Amino acid sequence: MSTSTLALWVAYGTNGVVGSIRHDSEGYTVVMAGSDAATGTYPTLESAKGALHSKMRPGSGWPLFREH
Repeated sequence: MSTSTLALWVAYGTNGVVGSIRHDSEGYTVVMAGSDAATGTYPTLESAKGALHSKMRPGSGWPLFREH
């Protein structure tokens, strides 16, 4: 079985890329920068954004998300 990516968002923090969110038929998958493994797949983009932010360093501001 193969899945195709429908959309990709890259998250930027104050020091550069902090992670990405890939949308496919399974949902919205979060991968943090520097990691080979996904942190999870979520049903909505907003929940994936929240999950990505929660994995950032405590006290970090909300990242800027850019669709690619």
